[in-house]
Amino acid sequence: MRFGLLLTIALALSSVACAKKGGPGAETPVGPPPGASTGGGAVATPDGGQYAQTDGLSSGEASNRPVMNAAAAQAYAAGMEAFKVGDLDAAKTQFEAAIAADKNAYRAYFSLGSVKERLDDEDGAGRAYQQALTVVKDYEPAIVSYALLLARKKRFGEAESFLQGKATAMPKSAAVPAAQAELKSQQKDSASAQRLAQTALKRNPDYRPAMVTLARDHYRNRRLDLALYTLTAILDGFGESPARDASNAEARLLRALILRETGKRSAALEEFKLAVASRPDLVEARVSLAAFMLESGNAQEAANLLEGALKYDRRNLLAHLNLGDAYRLLGKPDAALKELELVKSREPSLAKTYYNLGLLYLFGGQLQGVDKKMAAERAITAFEKYKELHPRPQPGDPDDTDELLVRARSQKSIAEAEAAEKSKAPKAPPADPAAADKAPAPEKKEGSASF
Repeated sequence: MRFGLLLTIALALSSVACAKKGGPGAETPVGPPPGASTGGGAVATPDGGQYAQTDGLSSGEASNRPVMNAAAAQAYAAGMEAFKVGDLDAAKTQFEAAIAADKNAYRAYFSLGSVKERLDDEDGAGRAYQQALTVVKDYEPAIVSYALLLARKKRFGEAESFLQGKATAMPKSAAVPAAQAELKSQQKDSASAQRLAQTALKRNPDYRPAMVTLARDHYRNRRLDLALYTLTAILDGFGESPARDASNAEARLLRALILRETGKRSAALEEFKLAVASRPDLVEARVSLAAFMLESGNAQEAANLLEGALKYDRRNLLAHLNLGDAYRLLGKPDAALKELELVKSREPSLAKTYYNLGLLYLFGGQLQGVDKKMAAERAITAFEKYKELHPRPQPGDPDDTDELLVRARSQKSIAEAEAAEKSKAPKAPPADPAAADKAPAPEKKEGSASF
């Protein structure tokens, strides 16, 4: 069975080595495969296409696409520059300006959708993707992103129906079956996912998102050796067969996750670094690398990575959670509390939030408006909530909660004792102004001077 799967992967990828350089769908950098954590890219490529997207038709066919007018192109370029530095609000403003200057600026609609999705405006993102498709009905980046947005909202039936309609209208597209493969993989239908990804590669042997989808589906289904085999073909090649896409950041991220899971932490760390260097907007890579930094005690570098991650995706709760922990270690308790409270408000059942809150109240230093007793009480409440939500720790989870509860209760007792002692201490009598007036003047000593 394992040999058969390896042979299937090898056959699916072998024709890539024979593909001509610059073949179908390869004129712009290929980035996240369907289902990538980045939600689509929006940084300009040299030819004006979309960063992290295959901008041309994956079938290699020509498409009648309008060219933006000069005013729209200028605003669009400014939006791309803003995106590069993580200023999504400015990018949004510029993409909207491009659309106002040219109602057929389909790339600006798509980029606006990508930014809105990262800004947690999913409805606005969906409308922008649909507008791009109104202008160019076969614009594959918008097709894929819209379908995956529906899937992220758990509207799988609607996403599948949408993609099936595009599959009928675009029978030579590689992007559409690759997106269908991702949806099937997310729904744990691995057999269909593998079949659809291979269909995409038959249509375009150089379509890298389908290659990564093959690997991701193996990873999801715990076929780690097959996932690594596929990733090696993409990133390194075999023998005389060259790497399919050595700079593919999504593939590096996936390999890093597998290496970390299998205990090869040093190799995983290097892969995470390469992924972030290649794609600064790849949020999952930033968050994973920051976790390594936190574990090694480098809270400042972790905070830098996480702050950058949140510039590109404000929705990422894990980034907020870990940033709260980084701020605690950096002696910024109020900033830490803000991050952790945000996570708690959005996902009240996330157990780790309460563990981190307990650490903050117990060890994080003086919080504004919180005295020692109050901090200890809140620590106790947080740790007890963590135990309630997570009664059976899994391997790698904190197992010192009971010890921390003992320490928090001890701190509360000490704070109560200090308060009681302070209340018993004799108070100095209030000053009597009249007595001060009646007090005799100090006797002058001979030879002293008065001024």
